[in-house]
Amino acid sequence: MARTIAPKKTPIAEQDPLARGKNFDEVCLGYTLEEARIEATRCLQCKTAPCVGGCPVAIDIPGFIKALAEGDLPKSWEILSDATALPAVCGRVCPQETQCEGVCTVGKIKGKEPVAIGKLERFVADWKASQPEEAITPPVQDKGKVAVIGSGPAGLTVAGDLAKMGYKVTVFEALHEPGGVLMYGIPEFRLPKAIVRREIGNIRKLGVDVEVNAVVGRTLSMEEIRDGFDAVFIGTGAGAPHFMNLPGTNLNGVFSASEYLTRINLMHAYEFPTYDTPTKTSKKVVVVGGGNVAMDAARSALRLGADEVSVVYRRSVEELPARVEEYHHAVEEGIVFNFLTNPVEYVGDEKGRLKAVRCIRMELGEPDASGRRRPVPVKDSDFTIEADTVIEAIGQGSNKVLLNAFPELKLNKWGYIDADEKTGETNLPGVYAGGDIVTGAATVILAMGVGRDAARAIDGYLKSKKG
Repeated sequence: MARTIAPKKTPIAEQDPLARGKNFDEVCLGYTLEEARIEATRCLQCKTAPCVGGCPVAIDIPGFIKALAEGDLPKSWEILSDATALPAVCGRVCPQETQCEGVCTVGKIKGKEPVAIGKLERFVADWKASQPEEAITPPVQDKGKVAVIGSGPAGLTVAGDLAKMGYKVTVFEALHEPGGVLMYGIPEFRLPKAIVRREIGNIRKLGVDVEVNAVVGRTLSMEEIRDGFDAVFIGTGAGAPHFMNLPGTNLNGVFSASEYLTRINLMHAYEFPTYDTPTKTSKKVVVVGGGNVAMDAARSALRLGADEVSVVYRRSVEELPARVEEYHHAVEEGIVFNFLTNPVEYVGDEKGRLKAVRCIRMELGEPDASGRRRPVPVKDSDFTIEADTVIEAIGQGSNKVLLNAFPELKLNKWGYIDADEKTGETNLPGVYAGGDIVTGAATVILAMGVGRDAARAIDGYLKSKKG
C-alpha cells in the first residue's frame, strides 16, 4: 500500500513581519520536537538518496532524518555531526532549495514540496546544544602541525577535520573574533552570533587553537608560518568590496555592503542602544544588487530605523540570485523592489552628502556569459530616487594583504589563488587554499565542502612525506 505523504512542508513558526522589522532577533523560530518528527516522516528513505549527492559535505541525510523520525535524537546528532562541523549554521543559511532539497525525491512528485532538510538539520543541532554539556577528550594530536589562515567556514572545516585525524591545528584570524563571514557578513536575525560561537567552541574542544588579531602578511609573515608548520591552508575569503564607480561614489552616504554589514555585526550595531551604533543614521536607503548580501543589507537598514528601504536590481525577479526565502521575508517586511533598474549617478548636495540616486530602466536582451539575459538600458528612461544612503552589494574580491606579502603563490586571472578545485593544492608544496579566496564569493556549504576535501588532501600529503 502506497504511503500517504503530506503535500506541503510542516509549517514553521516565524516572527511577525511588522515586529521583526524593528529588531535583530532571529526571524525563524524553529520546529518543536513534534513538528520535526512529523516533517521527518515525509522522507521516503529512497535508496538512491539524491539529497546526499546534492550536499557538498555529503551528509547522510536519510540516516539522520530516519533517526529523528524514530525519536532517537542522539543517533540523529551522531550521524549529522560526523559529516559537518557547523550543522546549526548550515541549517540556517545554506541554499537547500538548490542543493539537497532541490533534488529531493518527494519534491519531484507532482503537487508535493521537498522535505525541509535544512530546518530538520537546524532542529537536531539546536537540540544537541540544549542537552547537558559532555566532556570531550581531544584526539591525540601527534601527526604534525597545520596552520589554517582564516576562520571562515572553509578554515573551520579544515581545522576540525584535521584535528579529528590527529593533527595539531592553529587557526590564525585577522579580526578580533573568529568566524569570518559567519560573524561579520551575515546579520543576527538570520544567523545569531551565539550560534556561531557555539559551533566554534565545539571545534576548539577538539584541540584546535585559535589566534585572533593575527594578520598574516602584517603581524606574521608567511615565512614564519611555513617554518613553524608542516602544512598551511589559506582560507581568507573574499572580503574586499567591489564598487560600480559611478559619479558620486565618494559622497558621504555611499557604502559597500561589506563595510555596512561588518560595522553592524562586529561593532554591535544590532544591539543599539546598548551599544552606540557605528553606522550612519539613515532615513531613505537604496541597496544596489540582488543577492543574499543585498537582502541582508536592506533588511538590516530597516531594523536600524530607516523609514524607506528599496532594492535596485538590473534584472527581473526571475533572475534574482537571492534565496527565495530571503526575498519573501524582505517583501513581507516592507522592502520595496525596483526590478529592471540600474543606478547611473549618485547625486549630492553642496556639503558632499548623498541626496538622490539617478537610475535608468532596463530591459532584458540576449543571454550573456552567465546564461542569463543581458540587461540593456532603455533610452530616455531616467528617473530619480530620493536617498541619504546607498549600499552597493555587487560582489567582493580577494583581500590583497596576504597575497601581496606572498608573491610566490600563483594567482589566477581574477586575482584569486590558483588552487586545485578538489584538493586545494597550490603551486607550492604543502600550501593549500579553498573557499572564496579560490572560487570568489560562494556559499557557506560550498566552502565547507572544499574544506573537507582539502583536509583529506593535506592528510595524504603529510603521510606521504613521512613515507
